[in-house]
Amino acid sequence: MDSTFYFQWQYLITHINNLHYEKFQDGTVKCIEDEIPFEVPEGWCWCRLPVITTDIFAGGDKPDVYETCLTESCKIPIYSNGMENEGLYGYTNKPRVTEPSITISARGTIGFCCVRETPFVPIVRLITITPSKEINLYYLKTVFESLIETGEGSSIPQLTVPGIKPKLIPIPPVNEQIRLQNKLNQILNYIVNISFEKDELQNLLQIVKSKILNLAIRGKLVPQNPNDEPASVLLNRIHDEKEELIKQGNIKRDKKESVIFKGDDNSYYEKVDNEVSCIDEEILYDIPDTWTWMRLENCCAKEIRRGKSPKYIEKSNVLVFAQKCNTKNNGIDISLAQYLDEDTLKRYPADEYMQNGDVVINSTGTGTLGRVGLYMAYDDNKKLSIVPDSHVTVIRGGSCIHPFFLYAFMKAHQSNLEKMGEGSTNQKELKPLTLRAMLIALPSLSEQKRISIAISTAFEQLSVIESQLSV
Repeated sequence: MDSTFYFQWQYLITHINNLHYEKFQDGTVKCIEDEIPFEVPEGWCWCRLPVITTDIFAGGDKPDVYETCLTESCKIPIYSNGMENEGLYGYTNKPRVTEPSITISARGTIGFCCVRETPFVPIVRLITITPSKEINLYYLKTVFESLIETGEGSSIPQLTVPGIKPKLIPIPPVNEQIRLQNKLNQILNYIVNISFEKDELQNLLQIVKSKILNLAIRGKLVPQNPNDEPASVLLNRIHDEKEELIKQGNIKRDKKESVIFKGDDNSYYEKVDNEVSCIDEEILYDIPDTWTWMRLENCCAKEIRRGKSPKYIEKSNVLVFAQKCNTKNNGIDISLAQYLDEDTLKRYPADEYMQNGDVVINSTGTGTLGRVGLYMAYDDNKKLSIVPDSHVTVIRGGSCIHPFFLYAFMKAHQSNLEKMGEGSTNQKELKPLTLRAMLIALPSLSEQKRISIAISTAFEQLSVIESQLSV
């Protein structure tokens, strides 16, 4: 750095005996080693901000003459904060700053820096710094973004001119400032590209997961085994189990029991109370001949219903599974559950308590309606009993239905479930009656297990890739 220019600075910081000293205009010298944040290379130096600037000031009130839009008489931009695209307040006829400068948000988007190369007017909540000719504007912006802390004050943090003036700035030679900034721009562009590629890959992984589920529910994910039991045997098993549950009083007999079959004409028919109707319009896709269609309620071991509105307490031995526990990206999170007032336990029959393998569907709430999750006992690290609240519907398949297959089937239809809510925009709900009437395609239990293993294996491999993207 030119020594003549160096000694023209208001304050001089020198490096003597491996310590930093500051010399003032009155000749006094002070050791400032405790203020130096890190060592800089030879040829660099530290200085106070006013030494390398021609102007530092806080913006004032808006000009008397201004327009919200660009006009012939008002062409000078007015900025109210440091956000490059959002800080434009309006236009005026006379600039306050004519040299390329940096603006820094003093409140709100505090600390946000922006380079302003054309004449402009800064107003409130904006600090303007105009550097000397020997200081690269973009290098100085980078220093502020990396070294300047967020602000002062306890109630409303803010940056102030008196607060930033004493800041120590590391200054390399002019050419090195430019080289550093060019290199930094290359790195930042590289990072942006990586981030973009990560986002693209994340989206691709979600598409792959969706495709896997889509193939699974159509019988195309694993090979068909000719030795598997036919659909008729599966239906008989489900029917026998339902009869036993009715006999035990665990479920009520459906007065309009549905039986779905394929006719000689390859159309699908449903028989309810001896009345037969064609349901081809409800059949969404083809399935293998060894599979069968049935209403969701007919393959469940408990009535499809929501939980109850809970009464919470600070601490108890029973948790409440709320819709927030069925998270968007992190599966089931029981740590978000609150405690149930045990004085209300008499309202909860035995089958109301959540069991291993229950499928949970969020039944209300904009942005969460229709979300599908699978509750497993290992999700509950507190090892407490859990009951669902009134915003969650629980689906519990019978012994002939593999829990993960049932979950995968519902998850594959999640986008449709999200659209099946009824009511006003902000009060939509997915009714249990809607879910009960939903059609589900079922293969034999052995194929359900093979499909579940294939999905789990694929998802685990995809999860490894996802975990690497977050590094």
